[in-house]
Amino acid sequence: MLSPLLDKMMPSSYRMKAMRIPKSFTIEPELSNYVDETKGKRSASERVNELLRLAMIQEQYERLGAEAAEFFAGAHSDRAEAKEFQKASLRTLGRD
Repeated sequence: MLSPLLDKMMPSSYRMKAMRIPKSFTIEPELSNYVDETKGKRSASERVNELLRLAMIQEQYERLGAEAAEFFAGAHSDRAEAKEFQKASLRTLGRD
């Protein structure tokens, strides 16, 4: 099971325990060893699912970070225009 914090962050659609889809994947021996070493009392399937959920969350954060960087990159180029607009507005208001 995930930590309570990650469990709360995860949408309920990802937390479905009752419905599991059997799949067969081939993994590298190094990954299999890691799962075996870190699974504790859980099954290997539960550990793999936990690791995949964590990887999904990490990818989502990375996509959001890239999206935010792209969004704010344009903010610097618009800054000069915004300052000029602000100056013009203040001059207009000063005349009134």
